[in-house]
Amino acid sequence: MNYYLAVDLGASSGKMLLGYTQDGRIALKEIHRFDNNMVELNGHLCWDIDALYRNIIQGLKLCREIGMIPTTLGIDTWAVDFVLLDKNYSILGNSVAYRDSRTDEMDKEIEQYISQQELYSITGIQKQPFNTIYQLAAVKKENPEHLKEAEYFLMIPDYLNFLLTGKCLNEYTNATSTNLINAETKTWDYELIDKLGYPKKLFRPLSLPGTIVGKFTDKVKAEVGFDCTVVLPATHDTASAFIAVPTHDDNAVTISSGTWSLLGVENMHPITTEQSRQHNFTNEGGFEYRYRYLKNIMGLWMIQSIRRDLDKAFSYAQLEQMARDSSDFKSVVDVNDNAFLKPENMIDAVKNACRMTRQPVPETIGQVMQCVYTSLANCYAVTIRELESLTGKKYDRIHIVGGGSKDGYLNMLTAKSANLPVYAGPDEGTALGNLSAQMIGAKEFPDIYSVRTAISNSFDIKLIQPQ
Repeated sequence: MNYYLAVDLGASSGKMLLGYTQDGRIALKEIHRFDNNMVELNGHLCWDIDALYRNIIQGLKLCREIGMIPTTLGIDTWAVDFVLLDKNYSILGNSVAYRDSRTDEMDKEIEQYISQQELYSITGIQKQPFNTIYQLAAVKKENPEHLKEAEYFLMIPDYLNFLLTGKCLNEYTNATSTNLINAETKTWDYELIDKLGYPKKLFRPLSLPGTIVGKFTDKVKAEVGFDCTVVLPATHDTASAFIAVPTHDDNAVTISSGTWSLLGVENMHPITTEQSRQHNFTNEGGFEYRYRYLKNIMGLWMIQSIRRDLDKAFSYAQLEQMARDSSDFKSVVDVNDNAFLKPENMIDAVKNACRMTRQPVPETIGQVMQCVYTSLANCYAVTIRELESLTGKKYDRIHIVGGGSKDGYLNMLTAKSANLPVYAGPDEGTALGNLSAQMIGAKEFPDIYSVRTAISNSFDIKLIQPQ
């Protein structure tokens, strides 16, 4: 039996799942799960890349211990973040996280060279203050020597692949989140890169999901006790999640629900109109050059942050029940407000937003949770209406994949707000999408349609009707 290993790293946690096929179905076995936390280094919020790598090695050792050696391995992560390597393959600076404040005001730096309208018409990427284009502007301003010394630009999964194989490849789906890929040509826009003063040599040819990166280095092989082929899935976690949506038509809206909620559809062509820009929709690269036309919504980050504010004294299930018990609380906030991106205290941020909009201010944790739940569901419904106006299409259902698909209360409120049936699951959508790309490459399945059928037959998909 062939085993395939998905290394699925989110902005708050990581996990490693083995996948294999049995009678046309897909089975999963969880190998390792761990936290992913930002750390402060030299005044910046950074990712602890060393810790992530150590956990990957630990997971590989666990595969050996249980006698389930993967044939291939694929890594997916969140988007936009990167490292710069010098000619000796050493990191220049730190792996700064997208929630760091270094990108504040960097949009104004970029607008000296290109307007937001022209930038969107070229790349089709939603303006977010932490996009790679703005992070590179911060590097250019704070540490110009790093750009001069750099030989390689690697996004986080690209760099982890390098640590395992010694090979430097840039994967397409994650690269589109940089805001430096031409939406029509599907490759780096070197004219734009040159205009911004970024070294063109850093942006090397793009590789598609399914590409073989290479075998483990001798060092990794000796440490974990076996060899394995590293392949590229769709390394942007949302691109992987969209592969795993169990649908065979284009009448459904997908919500990839995790730290972020990514709401949208798959298109075969980008939509880069001014109307689309004003609604802040993005055209991210997907599997087989599909475009994920979607909007980033703050998502479960708000709930995760509230739980941290409370020193994790309550489980997510307990917080959900508190919200249910406060269902008569009606205040709502704009979940996409930057006030919720990195507040010192999320509970205070929610209360302050209600105060500023002259609504009742939540007094209990349950009321805070109800406010967040209702606000998320309302935002999903509004975004679906925007999506319909931009695509000229009516959608008849919602598919929710990822960890958020297990949140029954949010699913119920979403169905009610959007007045559409919700199909919740699979909850390991991102890892399944990662595995799907590996399995298609290994000829376990002939194409994306057959693997989606297998996912539909292999996992419990819960239907929630609007009430």
